[in-house]
Amino acid sequence: MEKLKHPEAPGQKNKIPGSAPGTLQAVYYTDPLCCWSWAFETVWQQFKTVYKKQLNIRYCMGGLLQQWQGYHDPLLSVSRPAQMGPIWMQVNHTTGVPLDSTIWFRDPPASSYPACLAVKCAGMQSPAMEEQYLYLARKAVMTQQQNIARKEVLLQLGVTLAAETKGAFNALQFSKDLEELAALEACNKDIQEVKNRGISRFPSLLFTAVHHRQSVMLTGYRPYEELEKIIEKLMHGDMKSER
Repeated sequence: MEKLKHPEAPGQKNKIPGSAPGTLQAVYYTDPLCCWSWAFETVWQQFKTVYKKQLNIRYCMGGLLQQWQGYHDPLLSVSRPAQMGPIWMQVNHTTGVPLDSTIWFRDPPASSYPACLAVKCAGMQSPAMEEQYLYLARKAVMTQQQNIARKEVLLQLGVTLAAETKGAFNALQFSKDLEELAALEACNKDIQEVKNRGISRFPSLLFTAVHHRQSVMLTGYRPYEELEKIIEKLMHGDMKSER
């Protein structure tokens, strides 16, 4: 699968704190329609490479946009699709990540819920498929002007994933799972978890160092160097409290 190019991270050196599998747990709260999560993809790929021996990841969909009717983001002053375009342009300018904001003027997604549901459907096959489908959905809407609120687009992404994984992903099963209650329940559970934690910004990541029983919640885009410093402290038991 195609990945965003990124430079070598400073943390990719011989010393990596800890080595036991699963000693660092991460819950990644995100949404396929979140442009800042797409901008964070480069950092996230670096991080996963450095901490792959210790890291255990769970993705939790946030339900960023249920529908435009009644939607209002007071922080970003967004209440209609055309106002989302400038936000994407700002993220592109700030981070340099590829973003095509014209989708918000020609075929704006009506909701992020269908894509959240599709990601959870992919996850019913395996965590790896969930992660790869999420990447494809982000890439499709952020750079290819594909409306991931449309079922036909989501189904085609399943076909693409099946081809890229040489059949490891079952596109036919995926299309069936989209209609099943189990997938909807999984999606609703994720969205409820986000509400229960009071998360309103993505990406948000909850990291837990298992050995030290310490956790930290990080909200918003972070450069790699800042993320690594925080995780180094967490892995060494130096975090005073969750934040």
